[in-house]
Amino acid sequence: MGVARHVVCAMSGGVDSSVAALLLKKRGYHVTGVFMKNWDSLDERGVCTSERDCDDAYKVCRVLDMPFHQVSYVKEYWHEVFSNLLREYQKGRTPNPDIICNKHIKFKHFYQYAVSSLGADAMATGHYARTSLEDEEVFQQTHTPVPRPLFRDRLEIRNPVRLYQGADRLKDQTFFLSQISQDALRQTIFPLAGLTKDFVKKIAAEAGFHHVLKKKESMGICFIGERHFEDFILEYLEPKPGHFVSIEDGKIMGKHKGWFTFTLGQRARIGGQKDPWFVVDKDITTGEIFVGPTTNHPALLRDTVQTNRFHWITEEPPAELIRTQMMDCHFRFLHQMPLCPCTVTLNLDGSVWITAKRPLRALTPGQFAVLYKGDECLGSGKIVRLGPSEHTLQKRHLQLSVPISSMATGV
Repeated sequence: MGVARHVVCAMSGGVDSSVAALLLKKRGYHVTGVFMKNWDSLDERGVCTSERDCDDAYKVCRVLDMPFHQVSYVKEYWHEVFSNLLREYQKGRTPNPDIICNKHIKFKHFYQYAVSSLGADAMATGHYARTSLEDEEVFQQTHTPVPRPLFRDRLEIRNPVRLYQGADRLKDQTFFLSQISQDALRQTIFPLAGLTKDFVKKIAAEAGFHHVLKKKESMGICFIGERHFEDFILEYLEPKPGHFVSIEDGKIMGKHKGWFTFTLGQRARIGGQKDPWFVVDKDITTGEIFVGPTTNHPALLRDTVQTNRFHWITEEPPAELIRTQMMDCHFRFLHQMPLCPCTVTLNLDGSVWITAKRPLRALTPGQFAVLYKGDECLGSGKIVRLGPSEHTLQKRHLQLSVPISSMATGV
């Protein structure tokens, strides 16, 4: 078979990373499992979830006869992810900590630890994604040993490594990987690339990983878990009380504890209101949160955003975009939203304007606009500016359509 290469697998204590490690072992790699601790507090029930997850990861490594390590990035997570998250909320934006966490923690600090400290040839994760360097055999839905190691010396391949969606489109996680570096991607293996979640669970059940199969999937802030968001964020930011204001007529509707506890499109629970109202805009200078009376209010509908300097996975914009400054592709700004056709315009400073083919609900500053061309994830940029809403455009149209004679006479 030849000498198996050394792969460090990020173990979270969940089913996906457990099966990723199992598949690597079956393919003849020398695998080391490593659990990352990135957050240092208890949940609301007084349970330290990271200790339980670490124990679950250790059990899997013991079953697979793999070396097991723990590494702490609590300090790095605080400075590079969580502090950034707080600053974004204070600016009135809604950040995506999972994308930032992957960029700075898993695919920077952890990647460097795997390669430099543990001497790994590659790192692996349980993400549902694939790269242009993956061998086809990696994606076959079988978990029998193959006759040769599949790892190729990726450092010898000089073409840019491309990031593609995983086979399970419902679970595809390229959205969360859209800010990682070319160097890290070149030395990362995604063993689950060609598998569906159901098949991964089947493999886990056959392997006897019942303790991880019982766990429900984490849906909370990256590494922090599920919390009551308003209570959690108010532990770190001073309350900034203000008013809910109707976007329709400027009427004060009620009070809130701080603009950072709300995001665009969210239902605003306003006391004394029988019908639901939704957050459509925020003014952090006055502390006012503007609300509209319907879930698809025109003030929530826009078709244009500008990002900051765009992060291209291959490090350079597509040739078509460089050549003409414009390109048709698809984008999303939420993980599981359907891909939306759009036109991208490249600016001189590296930022992009994205114009969707139809107005979208609750485009939000601070979220990441992730671009796709076919199966390929091209990269992402943080949304820093919004185009006018349908509500604003309607008001302008009304103003422009007022007859000149009426304006002159004051009618």
